[in-house]
Amino acid sequence: MDTAKLTLPDQEIELPIIVGTENEKAIDISRLRGTTGYITLDSGYGNTGSCASGITFIDGEQGILRYRGYPIEELAGSCSFLEVAYLLVNGNLPNADKRADFLDKVTKHTLIHEDMKKFFEGYPANAHPMAILASMVTSLSTFYPDGADGELDIIRLIAKAPTIAAFSYKKSVGQPFIYPRNDLDYASNFLRMMWAIPSEEYEVSPAVRDALNLLLILHADHEQNCSTSTVRMVGSSQANLFASMAAGVSALWGPLHGGANQKVIEMLERIRDDGGDYAKYMDMAKDKNSGFRLMGFGHRVYKNFDPRARILKSAADNVLTELGLSDPLLDIAKGLEEVALADDYFVARRLYPNVDFYSGIIYRAMGIPTEMFTVMFALGRLPGWIAQWKEMRDDPKGRIYRPRQVYVGSGERSVG
Repeated sequence: MDTAKLTLPDQEIELPIIVGTENEKAIDISRLRGTTGYITLDSGYGNTGSCASGITFIDGEQGILRYRGYPIEELAGSCSFLEVAYLLVNGNLPNADKRADFLDKVTKHTLIHEDMKKFFEGYPANAHPMAILASMVTSLSTFYPDGADGELDIIRLIAKAPTIAAFSYKKSVGQPFIYPRNDLDYASNFLRMMWAIPSEEYEVSPAVRDALNLLLILHADHEQNCSTSTVRMVGSSQANLFASMAAGVSALWGPLHGGANQKVIEMLERIRDDGGDYAKYMDMAKDKNSGFRLMGFGHRVYKNFDPRARILKSAADNVLTELGLSDPLLDIAKGLEEVALADDYFVARRLYPNVDFYSGIIYRAMGIPTEMFTVMFALGRLPGWIAQWKEMRDDPKGRIYRPRQVYVGSGERSVG
């Protein structure tokens, strides 16, 4: 095994070099503090590997994203969301029998306990759907407390999350809840629970169904991001599945994470309301004194085009065309992208559109209100969180997460 030599003021230490499947290299510092008394300082964990994982591979320089080895482009073009969920949780795509069994189990567990409806009644009318989603996911542990059947709890969570999400929306608009139907696929069931009313028939648009399926797949996992790391952190204490997932929902709620596509929509609306002059705003983005921030461009990981954004750009065109809609925000978004790809300022900084840039436009076309955008993100990310939680819990070397710190506060002092 190759090693790296670290020279300290008073000693030297050799640390193992770990090489991943895709030739990713890491220095194993697990012995550093115990051997030398030193720790590393890495604000935001941008250079720290918190785990070894076999779930998702990202090459930010090349714009590559793979789930369990499968390119995201192939999965998005040929699989359903539940097939991708099965892949993430179990490691392989299901064969015909396993696929049918998995879909059957998910379909039969979409109902939530009737007593849970009383929880919804207690929330104020203006309660944010993410607050409801987080608390309702946690409450599932009171209905399934033993955790004896981990596989069944995973099925329950995947199945019931769309029902909880749709109920949270219905609560916010004061409409009666719509129960799930066992004859509908995953995406169609959710859309019907969102938009149907008891006195009328509701037909699910195939274009909207396919768009939702695509969005859920593209959001299903994304390596060790803020919410996924939170799920692992909470789960490392042996917190149950539902509590760990609720922690992920809460982390995702932040505007710098799951709320980013809402910020994109707000930016595009601001440009539209100001006459649609996107070139003016691109100039403002280059001016540090303007106070304007270009949302939906650049990514913490990707230094090339976000592969999910490439897929969604064409999907946005297709959805609006099939629904017979025309959204000026899409035209503004395309104009911003065209300028960014040709402007030396943005090219030099590798500020390419990311997944949030087009996802909000598609959600708008589907009729999803902006306060539900992050909930939609959570529905897609759920299988990835589950897979990461399960991998962490199954690791025989697993231990409770406990980062260190460098203390910079006051030295010892006396109250007297």
